[in-house]
Amino acid sequence: MKPGPRACVREERDRLAALNFERIRVTPLAATIGAEIEGVDLARLDDATFAEVKKAWLEYKVVFFRDQEIDAQQQMDFGRRFGELESHPFLDANADHEEIVRLEKNEQTSGYENLWHSDVTWREVPALGSVLRAIESPKTGGDTIFTDMIAAYAGLDDDLRARIEGRTATHDFTQNFGMGMSPEELAAKQKEFPPACHPIVRTHPETGRKILYVNSVFTARIDDMDDKEGATLLDELSRQAMVPEYQCRFCWEKNSVAFWDNRSVQHYAVSDYWPQARVMERVTIIGDRPH
Repeated sequence: MKPGPRACVREERDRLAALNFERIRVTPLAATIGAEIEGVDLARLDDATFAEVKKAWLEYKVVFFRDQEIDAQQQMDFGRRFGELESHPFLDANADHEEIVRLEKNEQTSGYENLWHSDVTWREVPALGSVLRAIESPKTGGDTIFTDMIAAYAGLDDDLRARIEGRTATHDFTQNFGMGMSPEELAAKQKEFPPACHPIVRTHPETGRKILYVNSVFTARIDDMDDKEGATLLDELSRQAMVPEYQCRFCWEKNSVAFWDNRSVQHYAVSDYWPQARVMERVTIIGDRPH
């Protein structure tokens, strides 16, 4: 990675600065990604306000809400306004709702999601987005960092763009969720969720923008490329998520909600709070087949 200004950031920053909203207050958190939205109750969104929330979400890629005293059903209802909810086959669910993943960390269970990733890219039809609600947050730490993979693609040089044009990569749950499974259990899950082949550069189905769509957790290899060459290229592409100029950081409080576009962002849950408790619940919306 070369030092110096990220020229692609300026254009996106200026574009976002020109946006107008009539029914909600939007405060950007960084140059190209992330905004806090005020003036809404997620449990009582009329259609006009919902339309502006959706607009802000598409433009800023991840949006945040404070002081949302919503329950699990209301969280699911909000998510369902964007599409059908998935049930996660590997993560613990809320006791009453299989569509809600419960992420409960404490002295016995520390956070391990501190790797850059997009959720469930190992599915043939990955997630559209996720709604994450804070039930209990640590006194200090436990932030989540989000990175803009539209900016990551825009920041690539012409030679690197040419190398990945039209190429695909294989995504696989095995190298993450497969750890610790018995051979029999792993084989059964691999049959149920076989590796998925997705374009390295996908097109956002609603905005038409180009997105760098590989991550260090679930992308196993670049297809039709020598193993060594492919591993080197995949590492270079995955490291684009680490560029601070493409990132925003959110400090959680009880009843805070984050809603991110899983097609265009990656995230990293900072694991600096152990042994404090951090309890979150997440609903994930089924998306579309990348193209």
